[in-house]
Amino acid sequence: MEASEKYALVTGASSGIGWHISQELAKRGYSIFAVSNQPARLLDLQVALEKLYPVHVLTLDIDLAQEDSPISVFNFCMENKLIIEVLVNDAGMFFFGEITRVDYDRVKSILALHILTPALLCRLFGEQMAVNGRGYILNISSITAVMPYPGISLYAPTKAFIRHFSRSLRSEMKLDNINVTCLMPGATDTSLYNTGNLNISLLKKLGLMKKPEDVAKAGLKALFSDRAVCIPGFINKLAFLLVPLFPRFIIEAITRRTSVIRKRN
Repeated sequence: MEASEKYALVTGASSGIGWHISQELAKRGYSIFAVSNQPARLLDLQVALEKLYPVHVLTLDIDLAQEDSPISVFNFCMENKLIIEVLVNDAGMFFFGEITRVDYDRVKSILALHILTPALLCRLFGEQMAVNGRGYILNISSITAVMPYPGISLYAPTKAFIRHFSRSLRSEMKLDNINVTCLMPGATDTSLYNTGNLNISLLKKLGLMKKPEDVAKAGLKALFSDRAVCIPGFINKLAFLLVPLFPRFIIEAITRRTSVIRKRN
């Protein structure tokens, strides 16, 4: 059986939601161009998918937080004659901490990874999709995009950019027959939450944490169903509606509480 020549580009494909999105796309007949800065995990993904599905998996080990990474990814596709039909901007990073205490280079990295890189990849591959008259773009935001809370003053606003950017891009690209969907997951059982302080099993039973494979399936279902936004899980949908209505004093109380904890530590 010949491998598919329809390609999907997935950033952050080596773990978590990105891994499962790559797997779901391979099930749908897409060959995968997997991009991340974890070469060993990329090789694992390549071996796993090519064993299970009639697809090719190409990989690129690159730091997507670097300024020239988007054009490097695009040039790789041009050199290898890859026509990208699906673009998934999943690569991201998370940390909890007050911005004045975060390392300067780390601030630059999260801004680049969540804002500059996905926007430029959409610019480069969106133009190619427009020429071909067909394409799909899935941008991964977060439910925190509606949560202006202390400790995530970098993460949440950068995810808010992805949310609003995706909505505008969707309007612009509709005439070119390109669908843009924004996936806004809540807490997901990935390496971001690998800590002994959390009871992962209980959180999943309560519906407060989703499996990455479930998030991946929901996001792709929304993408290929031409939906603008996907928020997996009832509790996350509820949070999306109610959190912006919280009065300011609640946020200030959280700020005071986290300040007390920080001083104790």
